[in-house]
Amino acid sequence: MTVTTSGTTASSTTTGSIADSGATTNGTAPGQALRPHAEDVFAAELEALAAADDRPRPARWRLSPWAVATYLLGGTLADSTVITPKYVGPRRIVEVAVTTLATDRALLLLGVPGTAKTWVSEHLAAAVSGDSTLLVQGTAGTSEEAIRYGWNYAQLLAHGPSRAALVPSPVMRAMADGMTARVEELTRIPADVQDTLITVLSEKTLPIPELGEEVQAVRGFNLIATANDRDRGVNELSSALRRRFNTVVLPLPATAEAEVDIVSRRVDQIGRSLDLPTAPDGVDEIRRVVTVFRELRDGVTADGRTKLKSPSGTLSTAEAISVVTNGLALAAHFGDGVLRPGDVAAGILGAVVRDPTADRVIWQEYLEAVVRERDGWKDFYRACREVSA
Repeated sequence: MTVTTSGTTASSTTTGSIADSGATTNGTAPGQALRPHAEDVFAAELEALAAADDRPRPARWRLSPWAVATYLLGGTLADSTVITPKYVGPRRIVEVAVTTLATDRALLLLGVPGTAKTWVSEHLAAAVSGDSTLLVQGTAGTSEEAIRYGWNYAQLLAHGPSRAALVPSPVMRAMADGMTARVEELTRIPADVQDTLITVLSEKTLPIPELGEEVQAVRGFNLIATANDRDRGVNELSSALRRRFNTVVLPLPATAEAEVDIVSRRVDQIGRSLDLPTAPDGVDEIRRVVTVFRELRDGVTADGRTKLKSPSGTLSTAEAISVVTNGLALAAHFGDGVLRPGDVAAGILGAVVRDPTADRVIWQEYLEAVVRERDGWKDFYRACREVSA
């Protein structure tokens, strides 16, 4: 890593990625990681895209903007290599996000919980920089040091402020190496800490006053942040910081079929990583879960005939994936391997009934007024009644 300062250049070597070394940076073998990084799981696709990509690439990008978009949206290359879609949604959204990263504007992915903001952020960083791990996880306790830099206090006490005592943040490392940094849940970070990013994003520099130096971002550096305004504990972005971002809103899936497709793909990926058997007829239960979530989320049945009360939860696509994955595990370990209504009923109840009083009433009304009368849903109705008793 090369750090440019006002009068000093310091270098250090970063650890190679799993794609290069065959192991993760903490020594874990690829097959042992519970949740491998995107650049590891889809290393073959990224390599195929790089080999076939003959379009101009911005400085230090692993792929051209066209290839990055193809990686996210899927497609078939000239050599018949199939690139699986990582994001199912409007193509223009992905194109705007990718081109933003090719400019000097940072990217803010905004949307309600469960709209794949983190997923898209990770895959963008993996495709652009080949490394999605330069990550700051935003919480109410995130400090300035997590965004700027910290200190090795043993070195600091022994020798005073020095380059050796400085602990660079993921953002500082990305600036020095011309890579993509990620900040998850930006609006959960306290407002005064958020504003630490203003100088980084506007001046492309990070001062180190203790050393009389600065880290200047090299070409290729950019930052992706994610945020939502639905959860509690949200800290609004200042107008000064918001101006430094190009905001892209990720919508909920436009149709039920699109959402079923997303849930099916992710459940299959997660199931394979957990060595769960595939459910032969699982798509029927997936479609039921998605239908329930969409109807309660929208406040109206799919046919538009019955208005419904919406519960307090978000009932997002991510929650639908969780419900189905848990149901698949139940079917595998305590059933016959076939995903059935009883396997998903408890998960749906837990997702819908967040407020034990108000949400339970909403759920019971939905069961009796909608589910009970729906053709082909009798087993599902009985299973939901059983777990709701």
